[in-house]
Amino acid sequence: MDPILRDLLEKVAGLHEIPQGAYNIRANGLSMGRGTTENIDIIPREDGTGIDVHIKPGTKRESVHIPVILSMSGINEAVCNDFYIGEDSDVTIVAGCGIHNGGAKESRHDGIHRFFIGKNAKLKYVEKHYGQGEGTGENIMNPRTEITIEDGGVMEMESVQIKGIDSTKRETIAHLKEGAKLIVQERLMTHGTQYADSRFDVSMDGANSSAKISSRSVARDHSKQMFYSNLIGNAACSGHTECDAIIMDHAKISSLPEITANHPDAALIHEAAIGKIAGEQIIKLMTLGLTEQEAEEQIVNGFLK
Repeated sequence: MDPILRDLLEKVAGLHEIPQGAYNIRANGLSMGRGTTENIDIIPREDGTGIDVHIKPGTKRESVHIPVILSMSGINEAVCNDFYIGEDSDVTIVAGCGIHNGGAKESRHDGIHRFFIGKNAKLKYVEKHYGQGEGTGENIMNPRTEITIEDGGVMEMESVQIKGIDSTKRETIAHLKEGAKLIVQERLMTHGTQYADSRFDVSMDGANSSAKISSRSVARDHSKQMFYSNLIGNAACSGHTECDAIIMDHAKISSLPEITANHPDAALIHEAAIGKIAGEQIIKLMTLGLTEQEAEEQIVNGFLK
C-alpha cells in the first residue's frame, strides 16, 4: 500500500495496517483485501459493484471495517453494500471514504449502504468522509443509507465530514418497527465553494419506536449547506430532530426540519438554530493569549466534537 492510500485509510477508518477480523478494503475501484471470521461473512458481488455482509445471530463484540479509498484522479464509481445483522447481536461497522485527487479530473464515489437489523440487535455504524489533494478536479461523494430495524433493534450512526469534499448529497432513509431505536449524530464542515445537502427521512412504524437525529455543522467562506429532516410517526412513538449550525464569512445555510404525526400518541419535536460565533467567546479566548483566528478554530473544533 503506497503512502497516500495508507494516509487515507488512517483518516477514514483509523487503521494503520490491515485489521484483524472481518474487513473489506476497496482501493481505486478494486478489492485490496478481505477477511472474514467465524461469525461474520463478506461475500463480494460478481460484477464488482459491492458486497453482502452477513453477521450471525448472537454475535457480540466484533467489528467490520469496510473503507473505500481513491488516489487516482478521474475515478467515478458506484457501490452498493448490504448488511444483514442477526438477531441479538451487538457489533460495530466502520465505513468511510477518502479521496486524494491530484489531477484535473473529477473523482467521485456514490455509495448505497442497506442495513437489515434483526430483532433485539445492536449496531454502531461509523462513517467518515474526507478529501485531499492539490489537483483542480473536484472530490464528490453521494452516500445513501437505507435502514430497516426490526422489533427491539437499535442502531447508532455517527456520520462525519470535516474536510475536502467539494459536493455531497447525503441521504438517510429509515423504517423502525416495534420498540426499535435510531440515534444519529452528524458532524459536517464546508469551506471554499463546497456544497453539502443532508437529508433524513425516518418512519416510526411500530409502537414504542424512537428516533433522535442530531446535526452540527459549520459553513465557511462561500460554501453552502442544506439540511432537511422529516420524522414520521405512524404509531405511538417519540422522535426528536435538531440542527445546530455556525455560519461564517459569506456562507449560506438552510435548515428544514419537519415532523409528521399520523397517530395521536406520536410525540415529535424539531429544533433548528443557525448563528455566528459570539464575539464574547472570541474575546475570552484572546485574553488567554490566542489570536482571533486561533480562537475561532478552537470554538469550531469544540463545536464539532
